[in-house]
Amino acid sequence: MKKTVDTILRTIGRLLSYLWPSSASWGLTYVRDKIYTSYLTRRFARFGHSSTIRWKPARLKGLQFISVGEETLFESGLQLTAWQVGAEEPQITIGNHCTLRSGCHITASRVICIGDNLLTGTNVLITDNSHGEATYEQMLLPPDSRPVYSKAPVVIGNNVWLGNNVCVMPGVTIGDGAIIGANSVVTHDVPAYSVAVGCPAKVIHTCERKD
Repeated sequence: MKKTVDTILRTIGRLLSYLWPSSASWGLTYVRDKIYTSYLTRRFARFGHSSTIRWKPARLKGLQFISVGEETLFESGLQLTAWQVGAEEPQITIGNHCTLRSGCHITASRVICIGDNLLTGTNVLITDNSHGEATYEQMLLPPDSRPVYSKAPVVIGNNVWLGNNVCVMPGVTIGDGAIIGANSVVTHDVPAYSVAVGCPAKVIHTCERKD
């Protein structure tokens, strides 16, 4: 019986592949994402031409404090949040031609500045803040009840590549062209044209400029 049902379902799937080719599904997805992006763009401080937010993001907040350049792509599962703490307005700036893969999480209560051509793997975290400071008094509180605290801004240069599951922590500067290996936690600055890996991330290679 199970074999018969399996055969029937496979046959239906094959027939549907002729009646509804994958190119048609891609076209509908493209239209859906463009309409959804257009619905969101007026909420941003700036949202560049041909940039796209794919359906469905996990969380969007404080878009009025966020600027996005031209032809940048956010894949599904995006968390993009800017938190205003007190009178100071947060700022997230993302450059041109960036590709942020699914599950990317960017959150700022102070400043995050990302240059052009950033490429990320999936499930990347870029944050300038945490739930409170590491004091005994605040650790007595539930994490969600601790005040949002930002140590320092995050700056990511041009042409940077962040592998899957990379975490870029507060106060970090990553120079142009840097590569951060998968599963790395970046807690200190990474020089331009360097490769860093590990938890915490350590520089294992730096390219020398050739004139």
